[in-house]
Amino acid sequence: MKIEKFENKLLNETVYCARHPSGLEIKVMPKSGYKSAFAMFAVKYGSIDTFLQQKDGSFTPIPEGTAHFLEHKLFESEELDAFKLFEKTGAYANAYTSFEQTAYLFKGSENILQSLGYLLDFVQHPYFTAETVQKEQGIIGQEIRMYLDDPEWVIMLNLLKALYKDNPVRVDIAGTQESISHIDDKLLYSLYNSFYNPSNMILTVVGSVDPEEIFSKVETSIIREKKTVPERKFTVDSPESVKKYISSKLSVGRKQFMLGYKEHILKPLISLEDEIASQVMLEAVFGVSTDFYKQMLDDGLISLDFSAFLFNGYGFSVFMFGGGSDDPEKTVKAIKDRINQVKENGISADDFERAKRKIYGKFVMLYNEIDVSANYLVSLYFTGYEPFAEMNIIRDLTVEKAEKRLACLNEEGCALSVIEPMDK
Repeated sequence: MKIEKFENKLLNETVYCARHPSGLEIKVMPKSGYKSAFAMFAVKYGSIDTFLQQKDGSFTPIPEGTAHFLEHKLFESEELDAFKLFEKTGAYANAYTSFEQTAYLFKGSENILQSLGYLLDFVQHPYFTAETVQKEQGIIGQEIRMYLDDPEWVIMLNLLKALYKDNPVRVDIAGTQESISHIDDKLLYSLYNSFYNPSNMILTVVGSVDPEEIFSKVETSIIREKKTVPERKFTVDSPESVKKYISSKLSVGRKQFMLGYKEHILKPLISLEDEIASQVMLEAVFGVSTDFYKQMLDDGLISLDFSAFLFNGYGFSVFMFGGGSDDPEKTVKAIKDRINQVKENGISADDFERAKRKIYGKFVMLYNEIDVSANYLVSLYFTGYEPFAEMNIIRDLTVEKAEKRLACLNEEGCALSVIEPMDK
């Protein structure tokens, strides 16, 4: 394998990258002075992948929640649960499914190569039967019901349902009770063979490791052949929100709100520059150092959990504002007034520079955490960027680019999600 180095002298960090003959991307970031390591084996297959591209280019539907279901089942083998293997090395192992990817991971301070071997092995050896799939349907059904009682998840999922008509980001990552009932062992094997091919995957390892040892271990552990990667289906959603207001009642002590502005995008992904410009803009206009934030806090319209952030991925991009509030409608009006005011007057130079420095600092700190670094390297790769790409982008960012992102907040694509306390 040809190894390429990406260095950032300011951060004093280096990422070693290579492409295995199978198509697997490998990125290793050794960290001197660290005692542990974190590894992530990720596949570009998440809950938004509700269609599978066929050989003729057409798309056939996949039951919602299948990516998450497959993640659960991969930890099982005919002989042994994968978690038992990691107990031998003293490593902590886990997995997660997001809207856009599924990742299998471990963290440990010793026997790293042995743990890496276990990780690569169990992900490459699926084992499904009709009986185990049926059992898992009951387990995941309970998980779905559990998340429907989680205010933080429900308020966001409700908002996405209010914003999007067709994009599968509006569907629960775990699917629904009805959708998972259509999953069987044959379907899981078919989807595994389609999505879980090395050309659609990446391995990142960060921490106390020797890059040469990692690359050598991968060379002897990857057994799958390079295959054509199915394309994701992209559907342009309407610029208008489906509904302006949605609410649910749950066991909360105070009303919760989440305001969202859907960005109308005509291609699957916004650029990394637009993503970073959005972060800086939101910090400059709504951050904790702004007079607006302080006034809202003094007026009791928001609480300390208030946040403003960009939620974006393949086919979706939403500016979100949320937190606790006794009067969500009044709070939302204040936020909208602030947006219109800054659209008219622009972002002040001082606020922009302060926000830019803060976001730059967040990126610097990101590389101090081995798990965060590994996740971020995955994210950069799956969106087409090399390591440290964000550092040059934020350095060259202008206030005009930040203001251009503010202009994306349009009323036609706006919706409000509210969680109200249960009736006493």
